[in-house]
Amino acid sequence: MTIHQTQPFDGQKPGTSGLRKKTQVFMQPKFLENFIQATFDAIGGAAGKTLVLGGDGRFFGAAAAQTILKMAAANGAARVIVGQGALLSTPAVSHMIRKRKTDGGLILSASHNPGGPNGDFGVKFNMSNGGPAPESITEAIYERTKTLDSYNILDVADVDLGTPGTSDLGGMAVEVVDPVADYADLMETIFDFDAIRAMFAKGFRMRMDSMHAATGPYAVEILERRLGAAPGTVVHAEPLPDFGGMHPDPNPTWAKELMAEMMGPNAPDFGAASDGDGDRNMILGAGVYVSPSDSLAVIAANATLVRSFRGGLKGVARSMPTSMAADRVAQSLGIPHYETPTGWKFFGNLLDAGKCSLCGEESFGTGSDHVREKDGLWAILMWLNILAVRGETVAEIVSGHFRKFGRNYYSRHDYEALPKDVANALLADLAGRLDTLKGLSVEGMTVESADEFSYHDPVDGSVSNHQGFRILFEGGSRIVLRLSGTGTEGATLRVYLEKYVAGPEGLDRDAQEALKPVIAAVEKIVGIARATGRTAPDVIS
Repeated sequence: MTIHQTQPFDGQKPGTSGLRKKTQVFMQPKFLENFIQATFDAIGGAAGKTLVLGGDGRFFGAAAAQTILKMAAANGAARVIVGQGALLSTPAVSHMIRKRKTDGGLILSASHNPGGPNGDFGVKFNMSNGGPAPESITEAIYERTKTLDSYNILDVADVDLGTPGTSDLGGMAVEVVDPVADYADLMETIFDFDAIRAMFAKGFRMRMDSMHAATGPYAVEILERRLGAAPGTVVHAEPLPDFGGMHPDPNPTWAKELMAEMMGPNAPDFGAASDGDGDRNMILGAGVYVSPSDSLAVIAANATLVRSFRGGLKGVARSMPTSMAADRVAQSLGIPHYETPTGWKFFGNLLDAGKCSLCGEESFGTGSDHVREKDGLWAILMWLNILAVRGETVAEIVSGHFRKFGRNYYSRHDYEALPKDVANALLADLAGRLDTLKGLSVEGMTVESADEFSYHDPVDGSVSNHQGFRILFEGGSRIVLRLSGTGTEGATLRVYLEKYVAGPEGLDRDAQEALKPVIAAVEKIVGIARATGRTAPDVIS
């Protein structure tokens, strides 16, 4: 073991999904090493532990993996299970942790953020249950980064990560595994592959855009090889360090090529995309885009059609900014529904306690109790299984859902790279006026309540404050505002807009058109344009 002296770096506080920074920041001498040593120290040391390691293949990931392996060995870890080529999707890491009963794992990804030398990089620690570290651990990591004066690393040659097998690194076993096989096998136990395979055999057409990110090899193996989708169904399948110059965020703004094909004259029956590390998804049918909130609700309403949920759902959980569409389904099924802060870590306690079996976030994340992360390919396979059983199109299933439950028109407007002081001042001003908003009439709507969301965990009793601002109107419309914890530059203000229509009339309008009164109400109440000079959001999803 070699002990290297160091000094703390500012700004190593993990966010909702670990520490994310510009790649060049992570590449500074000792920056990554400091954060990894702080992580090991915060979890009680690495000595004797077995860990999983992998990432989405983005630039600097392979080099970072080598550093982490050498540090794990120097800190006394017993074994590290690493994906071949340092590749493992985030849900695959979660599954590997749970299957092998390891002490946790490290994920090298900035999720849906761009990659490359001028892009973003990130590191996240997942616990022994397979889920993201809770706030108690991330706070301990941050506190340790502020006092760290040395780190441990072996000064040895790099390990061969290109060939499956086990080797020794300073007394620690390095086990290189196929990154796809175990995850693909898990999916076969959850879904009716025979039914989906038969649907493809009858001529069902699909387009899957893996955005040159982690899900490419997984999607090819599962969709084309195991389910018999036509060769070429998966596009942009090869993981690239810079995602081929793409922004690996599966939404209508960044997945333009897929959107154009699915809205075109010869659209396939089904379209889907996933993000950098494979935990997000976008769902489309021929001529129809399904919002993540609606996707969660449709999956909840049809879950018993899928093998693993034939006994019913234990409950449904959604993040607070996610639309309330899934709540309506849960109420009709007579099962519990939960509202949590943003961040998949908050679903972990509910899943571990058996209180729910389906979770979702408006930010294109959906998952279940098969792992402790959101899972893009799992959500796509859920839709394929539902389509195979029902024998209807995506448009027919969605329109039928709206007729039964009503429609929660919903959209998210992102204002990116705002000056942090401006964004903070904007929300501080709103916080100071919350008590005065009740009864306010604006754009034909009346404010029913306004607050700053706090979450009381029903499992461990912990309290998470300052989780976003809610403005609720009579009749079910809603505005939510919060600062994102996933950006690496400036501040990203997310504005969530929701309007409920019970039907049967008014269920087929364009979402942005239907939300116009709510959009106008945001400016009148909050004053984003006045405070920031921005007259329009950077991203609409």
